[in-house]
Amino acid sequence: MNITIHASFLPHNDAEASLAFYRDLLGFEVRNDVGYNGMRWITVGPRDQPGTSIVLFPPAASLGVTDEEKRTIAEMMAKGTYAIMLLATPNLDAAFERIQAGGAEIVEEPTNQPYGVRDCAFRDPAGNLIRVQQRN
Repeated sequence: MNITIHASFLPHNDAEASLAFYRDLLGFEVRNDVGYNGMRWITVGPRDQPGTSIVLFPPAASLGVTDEEKRTIAEMMAKGTYAIMLLATPNLDAAFERIQAGGAEIVEEPTNQPYGVRDCAFRDPAGNLIRVQQRN
């Protein structure tokens, strides 16, 4: 069996802020940008990995989610406890410096973790927790 990760989804609450973060700060390319009924889905991904994408989506568009659940999701996003993405880079310190200089909310500076990786953490404009590991 040959299965790959094609796309992962992260919620956004401000399409322009998310676009600036993922495109301008992290350097991802925009692969798709679709608006519908006043909402916007933006697909981004690493330039050298055309088969792997992140879809930034409006959580209000989730089917079957009640109004109460939408409020809970918005609260969790505001606290940074709703979604997490793990990225990797060959130069963690340089990536951290760029992300910090770009104004991202820093959660954890580059740290040697007790479970064997070196990583850092920050939040994107929607509050999603983004961790970046040192790739060897």
